[in-house]
Amino acid sequence: MKNMTKFTFIDLFAGIGGFHLTLADFGGLCVFSSEWDKNSQKVYLQNFGEIPQGDITKIDEKEIPPHDVLCAGFPCQAFSISGKQNGFKDTRGTLFFDIARIAKYHKPKVLFLENVKNLIRHNNGKTIEVIKKSLDELGYRYFVELLKSSDYGIPQARERVYIVAFRKDLIIKSFSFPKPIKKIKVIKEILEKNPVGEEFYIKRKDIKIYKKEDQVTNPRNPLQIGTINKGGQGERIYSINAAGITLSAYGGGAASKTGAYLINGKIRKLTPRECARLQGFPENFILPKQKNIAYKQFGDSVSVPVLKMIFDKIIKSYPSLIRTIKNKKITKNYE
Repeated sequence: MKNMTKFTFIDLFAGIGGFHLTLADFGGLCVFSSEWDKNSQKVYLQNFGEIPQGDITKIDEKEIPPHDVLCAGFPCQAFSISGKQNGFKDTRGTLFFDIARIAKYHKPKVLFLENVKNLIRHNNGKTIEVIKKSLDELGYRYFVELLKSSDYGIPQARERVYIVAFRKDLIIKSFSFPKPIKKIKVIKEILEKNPVGEEFYIKRKDIKIYKKEDQVTNPRNPLQIGTINKGGQGERIYSINAAGITLSAYGGGAASKTGAYLINGKIRKLTPRECARLQGFPENFILPKQKNIAYKQFGDSVSVPVLKMIFDKIIKSYPSLIRTIKNKKITKNYE
């Protein structure tokens, strides 16, 4: 609907805008974003026409516009845990504290958060308990689930923790995360059809293939079929007839960040566009020109189709989130 929006949201630790893509698709208007990485800011600007503000720890919550939904793919950090487990107070010195202080001031209706799988067992489980305690103190009823991207229509065995929290006065007592879908996609389906550059191919004498690429028992999981060198991180070769490994922002090896795949009899890394597809980004999404920057950004990003299925559940649990309001009445805070 032209010049209209249905709800507002903010995008913290925005990266290249996976949450922005998701909520905008449902009619949401992003009224504020924050991302400290300059390269990610450039990609965000190219795709959304707005430059995220910088370090969120230096931005006063009063300077952030009111919003319905707070989104954040925040880093996992150890908290300074006191004996009494004080929740909000214990989060000081971490980036979750910035989420908490903004939520405390603005009281958005919904918090939509994403984090690495390790959050569940981080610091012997104390980290997630402090987060839960903090959300409860701030007046939110929270729901936490570990989901794997390859269960939701994209071929990446990426496991992430998702947190959905509703303000308690909304009286939403239950929430169900989406169940795995029947459709399964494999790496072969996201490969570029045109020939890719030679820089993506790995030509070495220490490549070993020890398993056939069609010996797939569960296509939702990667199938390793060979090694490069000693087979360490970034030195493993996978079949394209199953899901791919989790994209990584860091790590070394000949196939660092994407893993290596046997494609038409040759070994190569994935291209940046293939990585974008592996995270569910649309074909018209503008990528950075430097491939190493693109690899890091998609390794740090979120699986958009998973976010969309979760947000669809959020709307079904709280239909009143969706309303029609004129954009001109909303203050955007990008300037």
